[in-house]
Amino acid sequence: MPPSPSSRLAYIDWMRGLACVLMFQTHCYDAWLSPEARKSTFFMWSQLGGTLPAPLFLFLAGVSFALVVDKLRLKNVPAGQIARTTIRRGAEIFALGLLFRLQEYALAWGWAPWSDLFRVDILNTIGVSMMLMGIVCWIILGFGQERLVHRVRLVLGFSAVSVGLAISLVTPLLWTTWRPRWLPWPLESYIDGVHNLGQPQSWIFPIFPWTAFAFIGLATGLFLASDWAKKNGGSTIALGAMGGLLIYLAKWLDARPEQLYPVYDFWHTSPNFFLIRVGLLLLILAAAYVWCRWGAGQWGFSPLIQLGQTSLLVYWVHIEFVYGKFSILTKRAQDIRTASLGLLAISLSMVLLSVLRTRLKSRSAA
Repeated sequence: MPPSPSSRLAYIDWMRGLACVLMFQTHCYDAWLSPEARKSTFFMWSQLGGTLPAPLFLFLAGVSFALVVDKLRLKNVPAGQIARTTIRRGAEIFALGLLFRLQEYALAWGWAPWSDLFRVDILNTIGVSMMLMGIVCWIILGFGQERLVHRVRLVLGFSAVSVGLAISLVTPLLWTTWRPRWLPWPLESYIDGVHNLGQPQSWIFPIFPWTAFAFIGLATGLFLASDWAKKNGGSTIALGAMGGLLIYLAKWLDARPEQLYPVYDFWHTSPNFFLIRVGLLLLILAAAYVWCRWGAGQWGFSPLIQLGQTSLLVYWVHIEFVYGKFSILTKRAQDIRTASLGLLAISLSMVLLSVLRTRLKSRSAA
């Protein structure tokens, strides 16, 4: 029996909620733990878990983007209108990212450097990714929709995978030997995350490699929207199996003595690490599908699904209470136990905020 529309959306929201929780723990421990606590194995694992939220958010943005594009396409909406709709939404997210940076700078007035206004954060990258995906869909649909007929999803999906892999493959060069140093740093930062520090930074979210996750999500969403996937519940589980194969392939490639790049940085720019994270995303997708369809994912109230439905809001708000002026704990001064209690407080508060937002939205729509 194919999953109901609600369950299909539920496991996407559940994954987005998982990304929120992983983000909370990453930010809380990073902001609050003392220098001594930061030397612990616990902190190492916490930060390793912190490599997943950004890929999850971008991947899921791509999945949601695909579902929107497919829905509009099936309604025979012209390619130009689909492009305008999706690119406009991407521009809105990008503008929100700029507004968020302006808010953070204003709240930290007096000690925040002016360069913070131009930091490339995850919202900026999601917005840019959506605009780029809109352009790719516009090109494919505008020049080939009539000729492709029933193969539109396949061609769009193949194009999305190709763009994603190309972004990943060129990233090591754009961070090193091909760096566009001739660009002003606020623009170069969108390419390699250099900010104003002279070297690419791992805590910035430039187009290369981060947008690649959105394009892989676009391809995944198009597959999930296909008639075959809708009729076969095991299709999502098959994606999980593919994820396992990608992880194995990436580890095998990384073990080869031959190197394609003059500078190889596994944890930040390596295409092999990109493939491993894509494999993990597909495994999480399959696990979320199983949990929400056959497990306890939708038994009563689900905090993760709730957070996933308001992920932008909880992202926006929690930052100020963790890193900002209104941090609930003294930064860089806590042991693991105290920081964990703070994490619990932040998580519960964000769930409550999410519930209030949903209820207010429901009342206004009634």
